Amino acid sequence: MTEENLPDDLRELYQDLILDHGKHPRNFRALPEANCEALGHNPFCGDKLTLYLTVNDQGRIEEAAFQGSGCAISTASASMMTEMLKGKSAVEARRLFDYFHALCTDESAADKSALDEEDVARLQALAGVRRFPIRVKCATLPWHTLQAALNPSAVKKVKTE
Repeated sequence: MTEENLPDDLRELYQDLILDHGKHPRNFRALPEANCEALGHNPFCGDKLTLYLTVNDQGRIEEAAFQGSGCAISTASASMMTEMLKGKSAVEARRLFDYFHALCTDESAADKSALDEEDVARLQALAGVRRFPIRVKCATLPWHTLQAALNPSAVKKVKTE
């Protein structure tokens, strides 16, 4: 079921979820013990965020947090992402990125076969940005920043242009 085909009550629930995460972001803090960090910036609208990850020796994300300033969509996306990342491996996190990016840009390419159903349902809440191309960069900025944070190098800077 695509976002456009959702019943009005489910679409409203998704909008409420985005508003809640935008106004009351989860994991919005510095993470001094982070061993992966990346900076994301969308110069077009001014959204900026720092993503912090603590990845254990087995490659699992134990903790995820972010700080920064941005619109409600960017903040909600970062908040939801940090909740979903905990306990995931880097490979699982990259699959989430691939699915979410496709969901926002080309839904037909979105492969959810290797994903948890709950994560897929949560990401559907942000799928509506596809109808507003200018907002896609807002929603995907945290996810592009995640890609940079998972690279083996120390601190990365990401720009979505």
